[in-house]
Amino acid sequence: MKKRVGQFLIDEIAKQGVDKIFGVPGDFNLTFLDDIEAHDTIEWVGNTNELNASYAADGYARINGLAAMVTTFGVGELSAVNGIAGSYAENVPVIQITGAPTTVVEKAKKYVHHSLGNGNFDDYQKMYAQITETQTVLSEDNALTEIPRIIKVAMEEKRPVHVHLPIDIAAKEIEVPDEVEYPETRKTEDLSTMVEKVADKLKAAKQVTVIVGHQINSYGLQKEVQQLAEKLNLPVAQLSLGKGSFNEESAQYMGVYDGKIAEDSIRNYVDGSDLVITLGAKLTDSATAGFSQKFTNEATIILNQRDVKVGDYTTTEPSLAEIIEALNGIDFKYEGDFPQYQWPEASAAVLNDEPLTQENYFNLMQNFLRKGDVVLGEQGTSFFGAYRLALQEGTTFIGQPLWGSIGYTLPSTLGTMLAAPERRNVLLIGDGSLQLTAQEMSTMIRQNLNPVIFIINNDGYTVEKKIHGENAKYNDIQMWDYKLLPALFGNKDIPTYDVKTANELKAAMDKIDQNPDTMHVVEVHMDVLDAPSNLNEISKAFAAQNK
Repeated sequence: MKKRVGQFLIDEIAKQGVDKIFGVPGDFNLTFLDDIEAHDTIEWVGNTNELNASYAADGYARINGLAAMVTTFGVGELSAVNGIAGSYAENVPVIQITGAPTTVVEKAKKYVHHSLGNGNFDDYQKMYAQITETQTVLSEDNALTEIPRIIKVAMEEKRPVHVHLPIDIAAKEIEVPDEVEYPETRKTEDLSTMVEKVADKLKAAKQVTVIVGHQINSYGLQKEVQQLAEKLNLPVAQLSLGKGSFNEESAQYMGVYDGKIAEDSIRNYVDGSDLVITLGAKLTDSATAGFSQKFTNEATIILNQRDVKVGDYTTTEPSLAEIIEALNGIDFKYEGDFPQYQWPEASAAVLNDEPLTQENYFNLMQNFLRKGDVVLGEQGTSFFGAYRLALQEGTTFIGQPLWGSIGYTLPSTLGTMLAAPERRNVLLIGDGSLQLTAQEMSTMIRQNLNPVIFIINNDGYTVEKKIHGENAKYNDIQMWDYKLLPALFGNKDIPTYDVKTANELKAAMDKIDQNPDTMHVVEVHMDVLDAPSNLNEISKAFAAQNK
């Protein structure tokens, strides 16, 4: 069957369950976008800019398992770099397709617009090589093999890939067989040495902890990890970088471990362990309150995607799924005692007419959230308060604490809602972050999406103020009237709320529950220096780390 290269690329992406493609039009991708608009199952989602498109694709991929976006060459391509780098850091599979000048123009080294005026057309590809798992330049000759290869890499390694697509190549016809051949899945044949060494460490240990992290979410292995923990009776803590990676209602769950600021019983148990297994987890500064963990490197086993270290044994071969499957063969049952997670009391929320505090805000939020929600916590006071919330099984939590690009979650919510429109999406974001990407709310309105958006208006960059420059002008922002944003972006009928007290917040939440079929925007006023207690401590660690 004859297909244009662009058609073939979109068809193969669609086969993987992708039904939305994000991006911004430009003259080097327009005819390729015609093929997207003509496609039977894929819908084009035009974004307000390429950075927002990359964030939206990231959110979509975290729910759907794969995403794709399209930019134009140079200006659009580089505008997406920040978001794609975040996807790389946090193991999110996004196919970034760049519509490029024709092969004739590139071979002639012409000084065309969006280039650097030096006749080179691979400069941006070289930049992407540092933040994508693999890259390709499509041609008539290689499209049949390169398109399946690049899709396979994105899905297996859960990282972004980059496609350079000259616009004349997109229109070229190639012969496509009925059955497109994909590369074989990379498999590790023998994990017996790893299993034996892990088993020996378990049997020799007096106190064992498993710490799970973001890779469990990336590879969708939550159920497999829970089954393993239950089979071996292993106690499990999760990092903030990986919130949602373990069922918090499980008897094996201890709680969030965040170094010296963790709840006393969890901190004492984890830090006192003579064996700590990090499973799909990375011990970053923000996840450990400035590397404040007390267990030693010698007591730690690393079991991550393509990264295994058990004592002096190392390998980069196995996938995380293979590792977890192999560990099920261990004949072991942990006999030690460990702390059980204590579910928060609903009565912790205090209803009054006093100025709302961060503590009471999150206590009320705990009661508001329900099973099956998608909860997005923006880096800042929102994330640090939200990762301590207790989540029922089937609830998804999304943050970006490793990459930490403020403004990420608003466009990401666009992506998560398009991936799972049947689920309630709750966005918790601060005013400083919102101002970076606010215009993507207009795309949500154009797409008729119904997120619940809570905007903390605390007049500036509170996280930065906590770290340094409490009264510095560079941590201030222009005050906006955030509840007017829906009207500005084209829908004055969207319910908005101006909240200053716990009673007002509870009344807004009740109205949201009673009217689920619309977007809601809640502007929540709080003091500029009020912050969750864990953020106060982490800020001190960051300040010390920067000296």
